Amino acid sequence: MAGIFDEGLERNPANFAALSPVSFVERSAEIYGDLPAMIHGARRYDWATLRDRSARLAAALRAMGVERGGTVSTMLANTPEMIEAHYAVPALGAVINALNTRLDAGLLALQMNHCEASVLLTDREFSSVVAEALRILEADYGRTLRVVDVCDSEYTGPGDRLGADEYEALLAAHPPLAVLEGPPDEWDAIAVSYTSGTTGAPKGVVTSHRGAYLNAVSNVVTWAMPNFSVYLWTLPMFHCSGWCFPWTMALLGGTHVCLRKVEAAAILGAIRDHKADHYCGAPIVHTLLINADPALREGIDHRVKGMVAAASPSAAMIEGMARLGFDITHVYGLTEVYGPASVCVKRPSWEKEPLAEQVRLNGRQGVRYPLQEGMTVMDPDTMAETPADGETMGEIMFRGNITMKGYLKDRAATESAFRGGWFHSGDLAAMEPDRYVKIKDRSKDIIISGGENISSIEIEDALFRHPAIAACAVVAMPDPKWGETPLAFIELAPGADVTAEDVIAHCRKHLAGFKIPRAVRFEEIPKTATGKIQKHLLRKRAQSTAAIG
Repeated sequence: MAGIFDEGLERNPANFAALSPVSFVERSAEIYGDLPAMIHGARRYDWATLRDRSARLAAALRAMGVERGGTVSTMLANTPEMIEAHYAVPALGAVINALNTRLDAGLLALQMNHCEASVLLTDREFSSVVAEALRILEADYGRTLRVVDVCDSEYTGPGDRLGADEYEALLAAHPPLAVLEGPPDEWDAIAVSYTSGTTGAPKGVVTSHRGAYLNAVSNVVTWAMPNFSVYLWTLPMFHCSGWCFPWTMALLGGTHVCLRKVEAAAILGAIRDHKADHYCGAPIVHTLLINADPALREGIDHRVKGMVAAASPSAAMIEGMARLGFDITHVYGLTEVYGPASVCVKRPSWEKEPLAEQVRLNGRQGVRYPLQEGMTVMDPDTMAETPADGETMGEIMFRGNITMKGYLKDRAATESAFRGGWFHSGDLAAMEPDRYVKIKDRSKDIIISGGENISSIEIEDALFRHPAIAACAVVAMPDPKWGETPLAFIELAPGADVTAEDVIAHCRKHLAGFKIPRAVRFEEIPKTATGKIQKHLLRKRAQSTAAIG
């Protein structure tokens, strides 16, 4: 029923606009047009130029028939073209499908078919696998795409052109759109990002303009990012739309510093030369910097902030980053919540704690992002919140503005994920008395040994306390007596010399006897392109071969 505060007070163009992060691009071009927006090798663009290039790409895609609700796939490295696609495609009301550059041809074809892509922007570096994916796409699904080749100025390796269009020529041939603007409805899809598929088939996670806008703002608030920040692209942009940082940097009028390859020399060189002050990455990226030749860090004399996700920061990482003078923030999330949706907010009092306690406090998944409405731990069966005692396990759940629309063409999976009015993460955790959440395990990663539940993450936390261990993962190993026992896969830091017996002795200091790994294997741990450990592959190793003690 309308009241006095409704009558004659309707929405109109003067007082209401649908939220879309595309608006950030127009604002920075208008206000900061002469300021640096992009650095990539020898290339330099200011915000006026970056906006112009994005608007030309949008015009070219429109001429190809891309419109509201259409899909444009990208097979691109962290280059200017990838950022321009994140500005241009949503400006048409179309949906960007950023493909994981490490996928095989079959999966690429499956995803492009599933999201009904009509155009593909692809870097020459990936032409071999893309050519096969296009062949499969036509042979198995009867679908052909308009292919645009990106010939990046910083790539000098092999790779054929696959399409009739070349990116730079395409931009030159199309005048820019007059305005980059989002769709009339902020609930429109902005991206479809496929889950990593570490278990089962990957699902297409659909996110909205509203959610992307709000998470881009949340990034600023969470990290206290100032205007004109310089952001280094160590995080793959295909991962959850780069955690919404393409739009965050547009909001700030900051500078994107692009990197094709994540290598210590390139990262530290970019931080030094371009005064990059923020970057994101999985633990492997931070470990790479800690273990780098100290000479590579010479000349870095400014404050650098790193964001870490995918695993809790270990004592070695916290100490190592402190030695570098880098400030690390631990975040947690999933593709379904736009990347990071919770943060372990560091309180000033924590700095006075001993290192071991700082590690424990900073290793938690923390509290909800500023613009996420809800995050808690619940019993997934009763949907009752677990007590904040640090012990009672339940499932981490989210709800609010930075939660996905749902899974593309999968109503059953969407309804299951949202049952009870919350998004079910699948991560098992306990809520501590200060309401900071600590993950205990993925539901599928619990090891049941002799009827006792063992958290693989608890064992991994103990392993990471050993200074020689650079990476580790624990999975269940079949056991004739106990059913399952823990098996630890370990990667050692460069120059380290540690035996399995040493590792097990170390674990005895930190774990109950039944939780200690029964076997240790020193070998490379498989990871996704974003640094996430592929435990399903380790489980196969544990099942198919005898563990080496």
